[in-house]
Amino acid sequence: MCRLYALRANEPTRVECSLVHSQNALMEQSAGDAEGLVHGHGWGVADYTDGVPMIEKQVWAAYDGEHFSKKAARVYAHTVVAHVRRATVGVQTIENTHPFVHGRWVFVHNGTIPNFLIVRDRMIDKIDPLLRNDIRGTTDSEHIFYYILSLCLTHPDRPLLEIVRQAVHQIVDWSEDITPGRKVGLNIILTDGDRFVGSRFGRTLWHLERDYVFECPICGKSHVHHEKGANYRAFEIASEPLSDENWQEMPDNHVYCVDEDFYLLTEPLL
Repeated sequence: MCRLYALRANEPTRVECSLVHSQNALMEQSAGDAEGLVHGHGWGVADYTDGVPMIEKQVWAAYDGEHFSKKAARVYAHTVVAHVRRATVGVQTIENTHPFVHGRWVFVHNGTIPNFLIVRDRMIDKIDPLLRNDIRGTTDSEHIFYYILSLCLTHPDRPLLEIVRQAVHQIVDWSEDITPGRKVGLNIILTDGDRFVGSRFGRTLWHLERDYVFECPICGKSHVHHEKGANYRAFEIASEPLSDENWQEMPDNHVYCVDEDFYLLTEPLL
């Protein structure tokens, strides 16, 4: 179990309120989510500067000290991914802390693969040997990341959303074969700063669409340095609604993407 957050917007946007100050900000969820679970085994925030992901990760809780809130206050970007961890597979180390990064790619995961060590034996054979050498930790999440990247290498002309659908479908099949009836959690987000895709499978996930620049009811300011005449569009995605605004539940067993026009597209997984 973990909690994740992401923003994809057509103009640079501040995320401090979503991460720190809103009614159910990600930092609040790290101290206790809707089910009362604490996600205190590390945190990470990624954003893009000139196309390069800038990552800060720590192994302590987001609510512990000022590091998370200070990082959140500095972020102003088109694409942001954040994560607070509740460890289920892999010990509490920086190598096991999300987001995971490879080149321009950033990845986070909320959920668990039952009996992962057995599933891993099947998955590892499908990971490109060069990418396999880049795996630093022991989580199911990092292995999923490199499995998806390997599928991208094998099928370079296939749309990224189809790659994610194939990966999730295969992992679910492996899990069902190895541990029939056990619940699989595969909420993921994968982005290179421009392309943005994900899935909801077995865990809660919500989204909020913004098609206008607004004054934030939390801080009283606009989150966007808006260019007049432009049409602002943004999506926020989170494990739980962060505020009292019109958050909508993402359909379960679906993959999704934010397209080049900054609209959310969802498709059934199976």
